[in-house]
Amino acid sequence: MSNNTNKESFLKGALVLGLAGIITKIMGAFFRIPLGNLIGSEGMGYYQVVYPVYTLFLTLATAGFPTALAKLVSEQRAVGDFGGANKTFKISYTVLFITGLISFSIFFFGADFISNTILDNSGVYSAMIAISPALLFVPLMSSYRGYFQGRREMSKIATSQVIEQFFRVVLGLMLANFLMKNYGPQLGAAGAVLGAAIGGFASAAFLIYIYLKDSRVRKAEIAKSKHIKVESSSKILKRLLYVAIPITIGACVMPLVNMVDSVIVVRRLTEAGYSIEEANSLLGQLSGMAIATVNLPIVIDQAIGMSLVPAISEAYALKQMKVVRKEARTGIKTILLVVLPCAFGLAALASPIMKLLYPSEPPALGTMLFTVAPCAIFLGLIYAQNGILQGMGKPMIPVIALAIGMIFKVVISYTLTGIYSINVIGSGLGTLAAYVVASLIEFIYIKKHLKLKLPAREFLIKPLITVMTMFIVVKLSYGLIVGILGNSLATLISIAIGGVVYALVLLGIGGIRKDEILTLPKGEKIYRILNKLKLMK
Repeated sequence: MSNNTNKESFLKGALVLGLAGIITKIMGAFFRIPLGNLIGSEGMGYYQVVYPVYTLFLTLATAGFPTALAKLVSEQRAVGDFGGANKTFKISYTVLFITGLISFSIFFFGADFISNTILDNSGVYSAMIAISPALLFVPLMSSYRGYFQGRREMSKIATSQVIEQFFRVVLGLMLANFLMKNYGPQLGAAGAVLGAAIGGFASAAFLIYIYLKDSRVRKAEIAKSKHIKVESSSKILKRLLYVAIPITIGACVMPLVNMVDSVIVVRRLTEAGYSIEEANSLLGQLSGMAIATVNLPIVIDQAIGMSLVPAISEAYALKQMKVVRKEARTGIKTILLVVLPCAFGLAALASPIMKLLYPSEPPALGTMLFTVAPCAIFLGLIYAQNGILQGMGKPMIPVIALAIGMIFKVVISYTLTGIYSINVIGSGLGTLAAYVVASLIEFIYIKKHLKLKLPAREFLIKPLITVMTMFIVVKLSYGLIVGILGNSLATLISIAIGGVVYALVLLGIGGIRKDEILTLPKGEKIYRILNKLKLMK
């Protein structure tokens, strides 16, 4: 068993990464608003063209290697093979350096061809050159993050995420402002995207520093495991690819289907009788506003999924099936505790929330949000269950589940969107169906292969009692105060009331146990306070 004293518990790691994700999301939101004011609509146009292309290249460069690396490192450390874990990191680092170098070369030296021939937009050339170094630094950064994830040292990853976003936002805005004032929107956009390259460099530099700082501990670990025969480089690479390739395929499925779905939706809406402008507007309201709101808790979902991979991998490598089942149960329950109140809260205040966020948009936005609110539950389960399955060494199951789910999405979207009275809601129902189908396939597989028992009282009845109580109280509170305080204030107060009610009911009916609270950071202190207030059942 790994003797790493700095290893963080699954819940602590998830909480640390979740908090870092929230901070970076807030910083990212802060970046977008002033950036639009600094470089104007023309500059934002160049920015919006380059960034998705960069993201595609980055996805291909990094692939699923960070997760694959985390899984192998955690398995090797679990059985005391510290030399193998270090060798796996070095192989992964080399592969990511090569793929990053290739991506950078294509992006940098092919910038003229891509901007003028493929994108047919010569104005984005400067921005492509500016962001290309990020394709060197970010893959390297990802290799270190995968390594520390495998060691379950999530605080180091979280710190690197905040550093990356800080430099991206601050220097990106400063450069955008300077270049816009002196050279115009094309270089203003280049300054904005250059922040991503600087952020990647700063994060990579921090992680390299931490890695080198721990070299003495690492050498001592390797010395202890010299009696264990380290696998050959080719075998390690094959194991990495076995996990990485399915994750990459899975990462590409949803964007590709969403792209196809966008074409289907607009075409079907026009066939149903809407104008092209109305069709684009409806799609923008659903995907850019309603579904974007549902995706707000996604940073916490991702954090839980990331923390589950090494936790499950380690126990699975040691054949500690009781621990595997315990971690899987904890992961699923934690996700439910997060996503259920989000989904029910969004459903309870669907129209008020949309009116608060988008006051000039039509009331139909509320109906859209209400329709897709349950997506928060099943998307969260997918993230948690993906982490469990990847830890189990079953990376193809999420790909198959998602592919089947996406077939449902396309069929339902195509059928229902063409009905005038349903219109874009049909696409929302298709998205919900995809998540439900994919999460159920994964759940059935996990339950069967782990012989996982999830008591209905703990995982269904108590959570539903809690969120239904919250739902009713939130609806009543909003209805009582909206006439006095207006929509914006009434919505915010009702959300706060819902949060308090959820916590009190959850504690009151024993929805969270003492041992679960104790695994949290400062768990003993939290438990003492709750016990003193007589909030623990």
